[in-house]
Amino acid sequence: MSSVDAPKKRQKPGFIKSRMLYFWNFWPPFIGAGISIRKVEGGWGEGIRAMEIRLRLWPWNSNYVGTQFGGSLFAMTDPFLMVMLMRRLGRDYVVWDKAASIRYLRPGRTDCFAGFEVSEELVSALRTRAEREGKFDWTTKVDVRDSEGRVVAEVDKVIYIAKRSLYEKKPLRSE
Repeated sequence: MSSVDAPKKRQKPGFIKSRMLYFWNFWPPFIGAGISIRKVEGGWGEGIRAMEIRLRLWPWNSNYVGTQFGGSLFAMTDPFLMVMLMRRLGRDYVVWDKAASIRYLRPGRTDCFAGFEVSEELVSALRTRAEREGKFDWTTKVDVRDSEGRVVAEVDKVIYIAKRSLYEKKPLRSE
């Protein structure tokens, strides 16, 4: 059998999800805003331990005075921590971004960066709290820094975490 006749290898069912991190860099809202994933530690299957996000300063995504657009600074912190926690906590937990607020501390005159880390210690603490309380809101702060390391903005994130079993026990609403 020649290499031309060889059967093609079937892709694993999780192929798309395992490449999701890279597809995010081509998601139109992120492209337009100049947001991209620069570094990832860990993988989709075992859970992402850390990520670094970059917001490029381009003429089409800057504000009226030529600095980083505030909405883009906010958007660069939006989905990543929630997805990281979903993957690290596993299917037994429900995770949602619930709220966020941003404080602008100085103009972003360069590319900006946000880092996210979900350590084993954090995962263990969140699981323990979910076991004890069933559901809760976890609050954390994300710093957005410029290319010189100065904090440009602080984003307070509120993430809802619950045991999935709470949802399985709820009766369906009757109409």
